[in-house]
Amino acid sequence: MALARVVSFDGVTNERLAELKQRLEGGDGPPEGLKPQEMIVLHDADAEKSLVLIFFENEDDYRSGDAVLSAMDAGETPGERTSITKYDVAVRVTP
Repeated sequence: MALARVVSFDGVTNERLAELKQRLEGGDGPPEGLKPQEMIVLHDADAEKSLVLIFFENEDDYRSGDAVLSAMDAGETPGERTSITKYDVAVRVTP
């Protein structure tokens, strides 16, 4: 069963999100050791809040990805982490 790591952040500015997007889409990709199936970043610019959803194929990928992401320097994240939650992906539909 697929798993999702959902992280909420405060203090996420448009500028910081643009830097993150450029780094991820500009060839750097995800951090080394991270094997996500998919990453989704949601942003509320007015509140400077973000939710980051990272989907993993299995428990092993989740565990190693969680270790990589938890060890990241705060300067490499979109803002200040306020919560990290693990979810089972119960339903996923992509038309």
